[in-house]
Parts: sequence; C-alpha cells; structure tokens
Amino acid sequence: MKVFGALLMLFIGAAAGFAADEPFTAPANWGGTGLMEIPSARVLRENSYRIGFSQVEPYRYYYGAISPLPGLEIDGRMTETMVSIDKPGTNWEGYGNYKDKAVDVKYQFVAEGKYSPALAVGIMDPHGTRLYASQYIVASKQLYPFDFTLGFGNGRFGKRPLPAQGEGIRVEMLQDRQGWLSDSQFFGGIQFAPSDRYAFMVEYSPIRYHEQAGDPALRGGYFSEAVPSPYNFGFRYNFYNWADLTLSWQRGNQWGVNVSMPFEIGKPMIPIYAPRYKEHPEIALMDVERRMLFGLGLSGFSSIGITLSGGDLTIDLENNRFFYNARGVQEALFTIAPMVREHNASGKNGRIDSILIIVKENGVPLYSYRTGAEDLLEYAAERLSDGEFHSLATIDTGYVALPEGRKELTPGYVIGYKPQVQLFLNDPSGFWKGKVGLSLWASYPVRAGGSLVAGAALYPFANVETVNEPLSIPVRTDIVNYLKNKALFERFLFNQVERIPGTSVYAKITAGILEMQYAGLDAEAALPTLGGRLLLGLGGSLVKKRDPDNPLKLAENTVKEYYKTAFFNTRLNFPQSDIALDVKYGMFLAGDKGAKITLSKFINGVTLSAWYSVTDTKIFADSDNRGYHDKGIAVSIPIRLFTGKESRAVYGQAISPWTRDVAQDIDHFTSLFDLIGRNTDVFLGKTLDKNKYH
Repeated sequence: MKVFGALLMLFIGAAAGFAADEPFTAPANWGGTGLMEIPSARVLRENSYRIGFSQVEPYRYYYGAISPLPGLEIDGRMTETMVSIDKPGTNWEGYGNYKDKAVDVKYQFVAEGKYSPALAVGIMDPHGTRLYASQYIVASKQLYPFDFTLGFGNGRFGKRPLPAQGEGIRVEMLQDRQGWLSDSQFFGGIQFAPSDRYAFMVEYSPIRYHEQAGDPALRGGYFSEAVPSPYNFGFRYNFYNWADLTLSWQRGNQWGVNVSMPFEIGKPMIPIYAPRYKEHPEIALMDVERRMLFGLGLSGFSSIGITLSGGDLTIDLENNRFFYNARGVQEALFTIAPMVREHNASGKNGRIDSILIIVKENGVPLYSYRTGAEDLLEYAAERLSDGEFHSLATIDTGYVALPEGRKELTPGYVIGYKPQVQLFLNDPSGFWKGKVGLSLWASYPVRAGGSLVAGAALYPFANVETVNEPLSIPVRTDIVNYLKNKALFERFLFNQVERIPGTSVYAKITAGILEMQYAGLDAEAALPTLGGRLLLGLGGSLVKKRDPDNPLKLAENTVKEYYKTAFFNTRLNFPQSDIALDVKYGMFLAGDKGAKITLSKFINGVTLSAWYSVTDTKIFADSDNRGYHDKGIAVSIPIRLFTGKESRAVYGQAISPWTRDVAQDIDHFTSLFDLIGRNTDVFLGKTLDKNKYH
C-alpha cells in the first residue's frame, strides 16, 4: 500500500502535466491501452485502431482495438490458452488449444487536466464465459516523461473470478456495487518515456492466477501455486508510429512479447490522386455539348444527358468513379468550367447562365445541384472558396424529372471483381477455417432503374467444414453445406429500383437467385424524411432454399416450404457525429418476431457497425436458439484507401456467430437505405461544406 500512497501523493501534488494521452497509448498484453497486465486511463486517439499479437505463457492474445468516439475504446480479443482440448474421437478432435473470445469497453470520462489525472472506467468481458472478466476504475497522470497509473478492479484484478453469464450482460459495478467494492483490489504502475520512441514500465498486478478457478490454464497444470512476483517490468519501442514492440519480464518467471500496429481509420495507405481532365485540342473544336460529353465521360461519368436551352444548361449523369457523389459533382463542374467560359466568351449561340447537375444511380434521380455560370467561373479561377461557392449553390434532394432525350455513354454491361476472404472460425473441428478466392459479377441494364445481375465466386483455397448439426429451423446453421463448395453461383436476378415521380419514395423489387442460400422475391420501399435524419421503410421477402449441391435447383424436403420475412425499417441519422441507428422490426427468416438493432459509425469513408437482436425465440425447438440474441460486427472499407485512385468499390466483412438461426434475414441486393445513404440534405451539405473527400 505504500506504493499506492506514493502514487496518490504524486497525483495530488502534480504541479504541471501534459493534458494528452500520447505517447502512453500502447496496448497491454490483452490489447486494451495499458501497461502489461493492467489497464491505464489512456485510450486510443479518436478514429484510430490497432491490431496486435502478444504472448506470455500460458496465454497468447490476438486482439484489435478501436476508438470510434472521443474517450471511447472498444477492444476485441481472443485468448488462446496453451492447453489443448483436442480429444480424439470427439467433436473437438483437431481443434487445438482452448480459445476464448471477449469484448472490452473503456471510457475515459475525464480527460487529463493540468493538475488532474485522466479517469476511465472499463468493463472487460461482460458476456458469456467471463473467464477474464473485470470492471475497473483507473486514473493516470502524466508528469512527462513519467506516466503514473492507479486503478481498482474486481474479477481478473480482484479477489475472486467472476461467474459465467451466458446470454445477456452482467456488470457487477452497476448491478452489485457493494459486491464490486468488496471484491476489488488496487493495481498500479509507472511508465517512463525519455523519448517518444521508447519507454520503460513497471507495474503491480494483483491477479491471483492460482485462484482463477475457471481458467483453462489451471486445468492444464499451470499456476499450481501463487506466481513468484506481482511486479512486471517491460520495455516498449515504437517503430516510427507504425508498430509498437514490447518486451517484458512478468510474474517473476515469464518473458513476454507484444507487437501491435496502430492505424488512423480511413487514412489512405497511398495518397489518392485523381488527375483532372485535360481537353484534347481536336475535341476543343467540337460544339460545347459534345465537348462536355467527352470531358465528363473521360472524367468517370456515364449515362450522360446534356440539354442546353436558352441560358440553362442541364446535365444528368451517373458517377462511376468518385467514392463521394458530392466530390463527383465538384469534379464535373471543374470539367465543364473552361468550356462554359469559352462558350460565353465566344458570343455564339447565346450564353450559359445557370447550370443544373442531376445525379443518378442506375437511372434513378437522387438529387440535383444548381449553380450560376458566373459563380462557377469565379470558383474555377479560385476567386471563391469552397464554402463561398457552395453557399451560393442549391442542393435539392426532391424529385427532379430527368430531361428526355438520348443518354450518351451508357455502358451496355458492367463487369466487376474483388478478392474475397470468408472466415469460418471456432468450429469444434478446428478454429482457423475459411476460404480465399475471387468474387465476379456482371450487370446489364435492361431499362431505367432495372438490370440483370449475375455473380459467381471461386475459392481455390478453402477448408470449411463442421461437425455441428443444423438446428431445429436451420435458416443459417446449415450454411456449411453451401460454404464448403469451392465454386459458388451466388446470384442471378432482376433488380428494379424506382423513385416514385413527384415524391421522395423509393421502391425496389428483386427476383431470382438472391443469394448463396435463397431464391425468390424481395421487395422494399423507403422514404427519407427530416432532411435525411430519419429514413422509414417497409420490406419483405418470399423465398425458397437453394439446393447446395446443384446451383440451378431448389432444395427439397426443407423444414419450411417457403421462408417469409416482413419488416418495418427505420434509420435515425446523427449527422454531426456520423452515427446511424437502424432498427429492423418484424418477422425474420425462421419466423421469430422481434427487432434487430444496428449501430453504425462512418469515419472517413469507413463504416463500422455492430448489431444485437431481441426476438421471440420460443418457435425454436432446440436449446441453442432459445433465448439467444444474434450479435455481430461488420466493417465496410473503400478500396480507394489501398489503391491511391478514386473508386466506388468497397470491401465488406462481418463477424457473427454462425451456429444460430435467430434474427436472420436474406442477403439483400442494393438496400434502399444504403442507396439513399448520404445523398440527403444533411449529409450533402456537410460534405460540401467541409470538403471531406480525403
């Protein structure tokens, strides 16, 4: 206690300090910001993340951490205990060492001040087995080059381990405060960073390893008695802000190593370069409409219609190149600006006074941007700033009828591809399973808003298999029957999207092979309101299961002849924080009724999502689905962050338990909420005002 008394005096007596968390934001063994075993009150910088790996026998950690909001850090980790549960003749044959998954949350509710420490509260592993769970409060104070940490926590850091929770969440700090106080113990440490590149660490860890009764390490023969020392020592080195390496001596008998890499979310790995259009001299001899057509086509736009009537220039187009539609409009204006200037200077065929750009998606008008020709010329000449120019323009997300007439440069078909990685983790037959391959698709426009779409995928590297049997209503627990195929005919469908004339109502109907497991009909309607802050919608599907062994046949003898869904959808956007809250309420594939709630955060083009379901699971006859809540996380990453070039392509990956059938829906092709997305008043104005294109 003398150590903590000294630390406390240092907090109180601090005369000055740095009100920042850096450079003490590297991870502890398990991935959360801290020293070695203990957390600190430091958190990752907002909109950043890290991934890493560490080992201190008998534990091996694989982790990731992210900070989507100021002061908030969310950590995900898998702890591999070096105790094999591989038992020949059982379902676990070939699995290897015991592995435990957990999610931790830490919130720094008081940032460090000149005289006051940073304060944070943390909740570790509140759900499921809770093998390494804890709830703690911790303070850190920087007296550069020192950083002092003092904390108090239960569970892993306390006098006894916390019991398993199963479904639901248990937080003793909130639900049993007296128990949390009596079970908690102090921990603390000091970091000394004479340079931003390296730091020395010493910590006091109160973990009673030999009393963690549920820890598989004990069953494997580890920690038969108390560890030799509660003090850990470490050295951390930062390699030019792209990696941290920690070497440590822990528990008085173990070496440890921890390697992590921090990243800024949405920061391109290669600076994105989008060269501006330069007109060929021969094209410059054409009339102004043809010059604009060539210029816009070569700048990445298609399905272009150009109408010049009197002094009004109207252009409707589709953006095929720029990730942000707002950026596409800006580039379209820059492309035509010199042509407008020369046309007006020539005095031939009248002047261009106003310009209207209508942005379409697959022939469906989304919004329009109107500006004056003189304003555009002033903007192109850099005599108006971005903010000044856009403040003089008008963005209208109301319905705008497309001008009649031929649309030029309309592609006959579109072919695309992208690498695919499908993980199938934690099956009893082996933890690391999955597929690596290539996804291919082609789209052919049949009419405005309507197209035929075909898609297939090839996976030359695949080892997906399972020993688990499908459950009582197997809408997804039989997915391995499909995933194990190295060649997949993923979809063949007709998709029609319409915007009801004179309204902001969008409608969609899709028919055919909708996804890997289901074929049938899918329909949806959506309406953006309150400037795009609230989206309302209805959706539903009527599908049959496909035959996993014959891509052109439907399955026979399924639990249900038809699978039906029906939903009332809402999305509440918080544009100032780029957060969206989706609620899907209705009947899911298996027939369970309830709601699925998804929280998403948009950060520089990257979308992070997490979901949780609450449905009536009484319809399931098996105990695995009954009482279960579907949950998972997903990320959508623009390809442009890796290529250095503008692109609309995104790569998505989701992680969720595959052993349940609760709150499942089909994989929708072009969700209307995603089509409307950020093409609303609140987001278009924000994007243009801040010019946030990277």
